[in-house]
Amino acid sequence: MEEIEVPLESSQEHIHGHAHHEGGWVAKVALSTALIAVIAAIAALMAGHHSNEALISQIQSSDSWSHYQSKSIKATIVNMKNDILQEMGKPAKAEDLEKSGEYKKEQAEIAEKAKEKSEESELHLRAHVTLAKAVTLFQISIAISAIAVLTRRKPFWYVSLGFAGFGVYFFLFGWLFIK
Repeated sequence: MEEIEVPLESSQEHIHGHAHHEGGWVAKVALSTALIAVIAAIAALMAGHHSNEALISQIQSSDSWSHYQSKSIKATIVNMKNDILQEMGKPAKAEDLEKSGEYKKEQAEIAEKAKEKSEESELHLRAHVTLAKAVTLFQISIAISAIAVLTRRKPFWYVSLGFAGFGVYFFLFGWLFIK
């Protein structure tokens, strides 16, 4: 005797197949979102590091400029002392003239160091801003992935991967090219 096929049996198979297929898609979204979150955490850590380094370099630059000003004040005082001595008809001291020359030479070295630290600070700040953009794009990507799962719409997932792709671009640019 021929077995009678129950119409519900094919429907159940279809539902199970669809659930299995959709479950695989959700697993892919979850895995990609977890990877994006890891890269976002690394980018955030690097952005914070560059922010701190920018601040430290700026403080060092400011300290160097303060040192430069102190040398300038010392040179001015020595020069004024010599000017007063000359006005009084007395000769300027040779050691004071040497000190004034040394101060000017030291000022040039200090100014160079201050400029280097300022440029270093700007470089770290650029890296921070670039990596912060990457973190923002990764966060947007993660949010859109959640929307994709909740609405069960794959196009949202593809959009989230696009945002993640732009995030990877900024991450690599901030990590590799801003040195």
